[in-house]
Amino acid sequence: MIEAGENIKYTSVVCLMENIVNRFAKKWIHNLAIYEPGRPLEELARELGVDDMSDMHKLASNENSLGPSPKAVESMKHAAASMNIYPDGGAFYLRRALARKLDVDADQIVLGNGSNELIVFLSHVFLNADRNIVMSDKAFVIYKMAAAMFEADTIVVPMRDYHHDLDAMVAAVTPDTRLLYVSNPNNPTGTMVDNEAIERMMHQIPDHVTVVFDEAYIELLPPECQPDTLRYVREGRNVFVLRTFSKSYGLAGLRVGYTISTKKDAKLLQHVRQPFNVNAMAQVGALAALEDDEHLEKTRATVQAGLRQLERGLREMKIEFVESVANFMLVNVGRGRETFEALQRLKIIVRPMDGYGMPEMIRVTIGTELQNRCFLDALKLLLNERTVNT
Repeated sequence: MIEAGENIKYTSVVCLMENIVNRFAKKWIHNLAIYEPGRPLEELARELGVDDMSDMHKLASNENSLGPSPKAVESMKHAAASMNIYPDGGAFYLRRALARKLDVDADQIVLGNGSNELIVFLSHVFLNADRNIVMSDKAFVIYKMAAAMFEADTIVVPMRDYHHDLDAMVAAVTPDTRLLYVSNPNNPTGTMVDNEAIERMMHQIPDHVTVVFDEAYIELLPPECQPDTLRYVREGRNVFVLRTFSKSYGLAGLRVGYTISTKKDAKLLQHVRQPFNVNAMAQVGALAALEDDEHLEKTRATVQAGLRQLERGLREMKIEFVESVANFMLVNVGRGRETFEALQRLKIIVRPMDGYGMPEMIRVTIGTELQNRCFLDALKLLLNERTVNT
């Protein structure tokens, strides 16, 4: 048992050690922003004091509402007994399967612990205090946060009607720019730029700039609607295409992302990649999910039906929204943070957008027909309450 005096001494020692650590830490680390992820259902359940989460709906993190690929689940069950063995450090079978599907060489593919790790890899390779990145003002905030980790600047270009303004982004490039990010479809707006705009940008981009196409949501689109960015990789351009198993394949919990680039550029990332960065269970699950075309088609159909359902419901309530091609939608509720908090009391989690400079917006994930209906009903109830109280 620690006496009162001893407790004071212990606390003083801890404070002293913390001060020493802070003193020797890099000064600029203290100014880095901390990413705020979507709130988990378990946390909300604890706050509301409920044990049954069956009537609670998380529509905050753009997850696949159908769950993982059944084939992936079955494969992981079989693999569970061998988790005492280190994973294949080079993910040979998964990279080979991806190469066959994408018609590239396996040496052009680098795997990461989700796309976020790959964005950090790119920052490792290309950025320092004398360089910068170019991105849209309403694109994935991790680009800016990863650049800041390496003391690089971020040039932010305003969107045009919630779409990337690629011409303006090219015009913003400086001699010190090394990475230009195009999130397509874009998170959090749900919008997409087409082949024509991309081609025009690629004709203008200087040789010292590497273009990163972040295509986390691309498989949600029918193949004929997906921009052909891999053509630039095949042409040997300075391009990285980022993709993930988190969204369309429903494996967000496994954290499996990958890049496609030229062999020469892929090798750059391999230099900074740590061994075993993609665990064995993730490799097995992703490999099985890649072959589950039925689940992918069902996911696409669910998303398309859900988008139409939300569009109809929001139009009936006369609420503005941004038309989306992905599995989420920006909704203009006027007071985003307030609506986010009020919806939580109704057991629905969405995402406030004030962190992206859109305080009037929330972002809602497209769910099942039931989840979408629960969201629309809850939002209608809140708006009716606002009307009564004003």
